[in-house]
Amino acid sequence: MNIPANLKYTKEHEWVLVHDDNTATIGITDFAQGELGEIVYVEIDTVGDEIAKDEVFGTVEAVKTTSDLYMPVSGKVLEFNPKLDENEEDEPGLVNSDAYGDGWLIKIEISDAAQLDELMSHEEYHSLVG
Repeated sequence: MNIPANLKYTKEHEWVLVHDDNTATIGITDFAQGELGEIVYVEIDTVGDEIAKDEVFGTVEAVKTTSDLYMPVSGKVLEFNPKLDENEEDEPGLVNSDAYGDGWLIKIEISDAAQLDELMSHEEYHSLVG
């Protein structure tokens, strides 16, 4: 199982890549995409919205289930990955094939950087998913 060391993780199986400019990229983990199965649709209509930590920012629909996506830290949603957007390139399968690369979900401006300390390291996340 792929769990990159440079990312932070949540119990809800989202990953966070923190950038130097107080922004972050967020996606779902390799473990999560494996559990969901083939992803057929990603719905995120919160671009421009301020979303509090642990609130739903979108959904991922797989062949067998739909799953809510939870904000790892409070922030403003700046961008939805155009490669996943049905109005753009519509390639939701990238979440399955490249969860930590081209399959990223959103980019945010972080509102409360202290919340990053509440996220799990790759070691802690590895212990969670075993």
